[in-house]
Amino acid sequence: MLLPGSADLPDAGVLAQLQAAQDRFAPFIMQYKFGIDEIMTKISILREEFVQTHAYNPIEHVTSRLKTPERLMDKIARKECPHTFEHIREAITDIAGVRVVCSFISDTYLIFDMLVSQSDVTLLQVKDYIRDPKPNGYQSLHAIVEVPVFLSDGPRPVVVELQIRTIAMDFWASLEHKIYYKYRDDVPQRLLDQLTEAAGAAYTLDTTMESLHQEVLGLGQRPGTAEPTTDA
Repeated sequence: MLLPGSADLPDAGVLAQLQAAQDRFAPFIMQYKFGIDEIMTKISILREEFVQTHAYNPIEHVTSRLKTPERLMDKIARKECPHTFEHIREAITDIAGVRVVCSFISDTYLIFDMLVSQSDVTLLQVKDYIRDPKPNGYQSLHAIVEVPVFLSDGPRPVVVELQIRTIAMDFWASLEHKIYYKYRDDVPQRLLDQLTEAAGAAYTLDTTMESLHQEVLGLGQRPGTAEPTTDA
């Protein structure tokens, strides 16, 4: 069990069980930290290889996050998930998360394809909120992947959530998060309407920049080439 199951134990018994639960929880959550490390290493290699070989970098920046024990317990409670590590692994797929921010829409799919095509990355689920945005305008490419983490007693499969989006999508999502945090999910309709309008503006910006990007690639430097292309 992750936590003691009874509140009627003597104080010493409760403390002992809490300590035991903490001792078991630390190695469990550590595996997810290592899962993040694996994905971050893969992204770092791709990024450096693109810069050195293709003179082009499709990745603007990368961030990662590991759910705190408090937030994990909140989600366990919301999902009414049994307090065992086996059930938690199966029910909660966003304990570890990595976010990749790209310049252009085409780059989000490029990075996704390169990551999930690697032999030790298993794609479990994908949700394309770029082609099919959420009703509020949210856009991002979400993927649940599994990677092996090699520990002293052997490999462990670890699930990591990937979010891949453009700068404009990331800016919008960051602002939405701040607004919902500020109003504690009770956001005035006026702000919700403005957020939806802003999502449309972000999409227009992304598509315009993508069009310009593709035109520039057609005229000159292309990913995977060391020199600008010229007609024969």
